[in-house]
Amino acid sequence: MAKRFEGGIFDVDGVLVDSPHEKSWRESLRELMDSEWRDIRDQTTWSPDAFTSQVYQQELSGKPRMAGAHAALTYFHVPDEEGKRVEEYAQRKQDTLIRLIDAGDFHAYPDALRYIIAVKDAGIGTVAASSSKNANLFLRQIRLDTFAAEQGISSPSVHPGLTLLDYFDANVSGRDFTHGKPHPEMFLAAAHELGVAPENAVVMEDAAAGVEAAKAGGMAAVGIARADDAALLEKAHADLVVTSLDEVDVTALTQGRLEVRGS
Repeated sequence: MAKRFEGGIFDVDGVLVDSPHEKSWRESLRELMDSEWRDIRDQTTWSPDAFTSQVYQQELSGKPRMAGAHAALTYFHVPDEEGKRVEEYAQRKQDTLIRLIDAGDFHAYPDALRYIIAVKDAGIGTVAASSSKNANLFLRQIRLDTFAAEQGISSPSVHPGLTLLDYFDANVSGRDFTHGKPHPEMFLAAAHELGVAPENAVVMEDAAAGVEAAKAGGMAAVGIARADDAALLEKAHADLVVTSLDEVDVTALTQGRLEVRGS
């Protein structure tokens, strides 16, 4: 482990925000299968019940939009010789997602907000790193000052009017990288932007592909098993797997250790 962790890299969807990504992937594919793609539905393995949370976690979570659409259609054996259905699905998913965001169909995880405040107050830099083009839309709507007041948290880093988007020291979310997870390109860029060596950075991820990306980049990884998927995160070699970021010992982080509180 590092002498001390100097940078915390945060995925957004599933780590900081319970966003409607999974819902939008599922609903948009159902809409297509019930309408424009009805004629090829029997050629696929898709059914409404077959698109489970486990399928989302294993096949789509953490991937850029086009890669996610391709992964889902491949998984469900949807014929797409010319690639047009991948594009159509990706666009339908985006339209559905924006509609759900506008309707406020998401929330921030309280444990994640408590954790990021504690991390920053411990002198560890923070950077948002999500492959989603929509990550900043979520972060901009989350008022950290309101949350801290409701929780009774007094922090020198939280001031009136502060959003979660403003809170990060750096942000590489939504950029066009050549490689998606599990390639480490995005996380390496995040560490570079923060001015931290990879070995002194710790990545917070809820997806196995994200954990694999962190490890491939020489970084430590905390896996957050929000979807009863601890085994997947452990298989991806997360250094620490928790069900809530409240479990992580922030004082130990400043000493280069990944531990649960009270261990």
